[in-house]
Amino acid sequence: MALGLTTGLFLLSGCSVFENSPMPRGSLIEADDYNQLKPGVSNRADALDLLGSPTSKATFDDNTWIYVSMMTAPTPANFPHITKQQVVVLNFDQAGTLRSLRTLGPKDAKHPGMVGDKTPTPGTKINILQEIIGNVGRYNPMQGMMNNSSFGGGSGGMGMSNNGPGHGGAGNSLP
Repeated sequence: MALGLTTGLFLLSGCSVFENSPMPRGSLIEADDYNQLKPGVSNRADALDLLGSPTSKATFDDNTWIYVSMMTAPTPANFPHITKQQVVVLNFDQAGTLRSLRTLGPKDAKHPGMVGDKTPTPGTKINILQEIIGNVGRYNPMQGMMNNSSFGGGSGGMGMSNNGPGHGGAGNSLP
């Protein structure tokens, strides 16, 4: 009886391990914070005070600040599932005054698709049988020794040939 009770308590305590606890990611900002910013009135210092430093700035425009916030929940054997996502984009003019404030949600996201094309590769298409037959006779360890008329003697030694440049052979040389 005591063993069954102990096992039952142990199994119930393990249930919390399998619970998907949400995990905050990015700049956690609330609507109350960014609603205090007013276009034409607020400036960069106000944005820093209310929201903190931005998650990112636009690639070619330091006057566009981007705050990304999301909540994720782990999923077994997969990427974390996004339960809540929000992006706040602030645009400032050259003087640092807020021009516009936009909020974007998951419905505004654009998901890139995979291209189904194949990359062409140069060369011929051969099968495995052609590969095997094509290589028959290409490698011969005795080939270097058979090309030399004197086996083990001569100027090149065993299997050596002096046909390269500077040896009076057929190598690359200028006329």
